[in-house]
Amino acid sequence: MQKLATMWGVGNARFAPGTLGSLVAALLAYPLLLLPMGWALMMVAIVLITVLGSKAAHAYMNAHRINEEAVLHDPSAIVVDEWAGQWLTYSTWHLWMLFVAGSTQAGMELLGDMAASPLHLFYGFVLFRFFDIMKPWPIRWADRKIKGGFGVVFDDLLAGIAAGTVLFAIYFFAPWISGTMMESQV
Repeated sequence: MQKLATMWGVGNARFAPGTLGSLVAALLAYPLLLLPMGWALMMVAIVLITVLGSKAAHAYMNAHRINEEAVLHDPSAIVVDEWAGQWLTYSTWHLWMLFVAGSTQAGMELLGDMAASPLHLFYGFVLFRFFDIMKPWPIRWADRKIKGGFGVVFDDLLAGIAAGTVLFAIYFFAPWISGTMMESQV
């Protein structure tokens, strides 16, 4: 279980283990999102990663106690939470796309064209790292108040939802901001 907590050693990196964990998660997302229903498989995987990752984080923290009572809160070596949050960033974006498309068929066509865009993956990575590091409310509240293995993962899930929503807003409003929407209508 502790191997899962560190993503099989990724979290043991000496420099920026959380960023490295997010990068590995983004790279793992790419081939999955190339599959016809990859975004749906990713959503199922997020549930599994959250459940198993919470247990793995709890086991890791118990195995690395400072003393009999104290357990490190969200040790930097635990990066399974970055995996769950990074993938939730992409899944949130996909859910928004389906919601706005107006029909399941239109949404599926749109997702088929955009699901594994390297630019989309890059922006999702940057946005997730921003929200995970800065921890605006309610992410900071969750990080401080929810303890244990689930607490380690939960604040990253909130960061993933925030990052995915901003990623969608960028995609949705970019044509109006850049003026390309007006040019295409003329």
